[in-house]
Amino acid sequence: MTFNTIKHLFKFSKSQQTGIAILFGIIIILQFVCFFVDFNSLSKENPEKQKWLSLQSEIDAAKLENRNYVAKLYPFNPNFISDYKGYKLGMSVQEIDRLFAFRKQNKYVNSAEEFQKVTKVSDSLLNTIAPFFKFPDWVSHKKENGTYKDFPDRAFAKKEKIIAIDINGATKEDLIKIYGIGEAISIRILNQREKLGGFVSIEQLNDVWGLTPEVISNLNTHFTIAKLPNLHKIDINNASLKELSQFFYFKYELAKQIVKYRSMNGNIKNIEDLIKINGFPVEKANFIALYLDF
Repeated sequence: MTFNTIKHLFKFSKSQQTGIAILFGIIIILQFVCFFVDFNSLSKENPEKQKWLSLQSEIDAAKLENRNYVAKLYPFNPNFISDYKGYKLGMSVQEIDRLFAFRKQNKYVNSAEEFQKVTKVSDSLLNTIAPFFKFPDWVSHKKENGTYKDFPDRAFAKKEKIIAIDINGATKEDLIKIYGIGEAISIRILNQREKLGGFVSIEQLNDVWGLTPEVISNLNTHFTIAKLPNLHKIDINNASLKELSQFFYFKYELAKQIVKYRSMNGNIKNIEDLIKINGFPVEKANFIALYLDF
C-alpha cells in the first residue's frame, strides 16, 4: 500500500471533519466527568426506604422493651386458670392438665397448698403466683383448722326446723346467714336477680359465679320459688337485636341467630322452635321460656 493510498483514506469532507471533532470532544468531556465526578454521592435511596430506616432505632428500642416486659398480675381465682393464663404464669402443660382433670371432677382448690398438691408446681413458682390467688368469700371465712366460723346470728340452726323462704324476696342479710355465703356473693346473687327481673327456678343459682355445689345445695334447702315474679317478658318475635342480646341467656351471636331464624321462618311459636336454633342453651329452655312472650 503506497503512501498516497493511505493519505487518501484520511481525506474527509468538511462535514465529516466537523463530526469527528464533535465526537472527540464528547469523548474527552465524558472522560473528565468520569474522572472528577463521584457517582456514589449522586445515588439516592428510595424515600420510603429512608423513612423506614429512620424508624429502625425506635423499632429496636421497642423490641428491647418488649423483651424486658414482665406482665403485671392481678388477683385471680386459680380454679379458673385457662391454657393461656397458665402458660403466662409459667406453668407447664402437664401442670395445667392436672388442674383441668381435677376441675372436671367438679372439685375446687381452696388454698395455695392445695393448688400445689393438685398441680405439682414448684415451690418457686408457687411463691411467685400464690400472693395473687383470690378465693371466694366463703373460703376466707374458714378457720385455720379448716372449719367455718360460727355466726351467732345464724337464722337456720342445724337443729331448728328449716322454713324455706322465697328467693325473690330474700335480702342480703338472709343470704349471708347461709353456710358458705359472704357479702360479695350475696350481692352477686341479688344483682343476678335484678338483671333477670326475678328467679323462676332455683337452678338459675348455678349461673351465679363463685357458688360451689355445697353452697347451692344449702340455698336449695333454705330457699324456694313460692310464686313466679311479675316478669317483664321479651316479645321474641318483635324484639330488636339489641333487646335480645341484652337478655342474660341470649348472647349477641345467639340473638343474631334468632333474628335470622325469624326472617327465614316467620314467627317463633314456642320454645321448641327456639331449641332448633344453633347455640341455644337447651338445658335451660324450661325456665328461659318463662321470660319470653311468643
